[in-house]
Amino acid sequence: MTHTAGIRRAPSSRPRLSATTSLLRTALHLAAAGIPVLPLRAGKLPFGNCPSCANGACGDRPNMKIPGPCNCPAPCHGWAAATTDPHIVNSSFWERAWREAAAVAYHPGGAGLTVVDLDNPAAITWAREALPATRTVATTRGEHWIYRGAMQSANGVRPGVDIKSRMQYARWLGPGTGTIAELPDVVRALIVKEPSPARPAPHGLTAFAPARGGECPHRTPAYLERGIAMAEQRITEAHEAIHATVYRTFLAVLSTHGRCGCLTDAHIERLFTAAQAKGESPRHCTDAWTNARTALGM
Repeated sequence: MTHTAGIRRAPSSRPRLSATTSLLRTALHLAAAGIPVLPLRAGKLPFGNCPSCANGACGDRPNMKIPGPCNCPAPCHGWAAATTDPHIVNSSFWERAWREAAAVAYHPGGAGLTVVDLDNPAAITWAREALPATRTVATTRGEHWIYRGAMQSANGVRPGVDIKSRMQYARWLGPGTGTIAELPDVVRALIVKEPSPARPAPHGLTAFAPARGGECPHRTPAYLERGIAMAEQRITEAHEAIHATVYRTFLAVLSTHGRCGCLTDAHIERLFTAAQAKGESPRHCTDAWTNARTALGM
């Protein structure tokens, strides 16, 4: 994310800070690579807003939670100030911040990345068992696992695990080791909240099947069988966030075949069996199915 509109240039083209300044040099290197950067002060915190931007008086920075008109050339508004523009990074408006900076941060979502922040050894152990290998960066207390692809950020998705991507910043701690992998569904599922339990239908599984009978008007039986088999596989291969995976799988099956009457009790039983083999209780299966139908207005 860059902010060029309304930014005044320093009166001289000569850099305001020495080229040997380590943090500035790192920031310029990252910006040149397309990674939006910003300075952090002591405590790993962004610099506070300038007087003109304090308390939202400026309308806030564009692309924040509430888009606004502010294009302040100072490093205001935390992650939203991150930029790849070297003129801004090396401008007189950022000079004081760099003189007082304790670290360089970057905006993962702005670079098309997601950081899984693992804060302790237990979280690292979980990641090694549940997540595909990717580039890792050592941190003070744990590791950053970096994936290609952006998503919503969220803190505390598991004990000791935060997701830093859109509308978040992460400290730059070096390039790390390993090859960056594509953002997997298991990470995306970490932020999916389990829907509120719904009351089970009173007549068992048959009550969940669409009332209409007959052959699916837009899919062949072979396609349906393949879809059910893929749904079973997705549930069976889930490593984490089982509740969320089951719900999303049920939702996908219903959205494709739930309104045309092609699902039978046998199909539904197969999905429930796969879910229960992963540890879902019959009640959770029922709740997830009912909630999926409710979400689709069925």
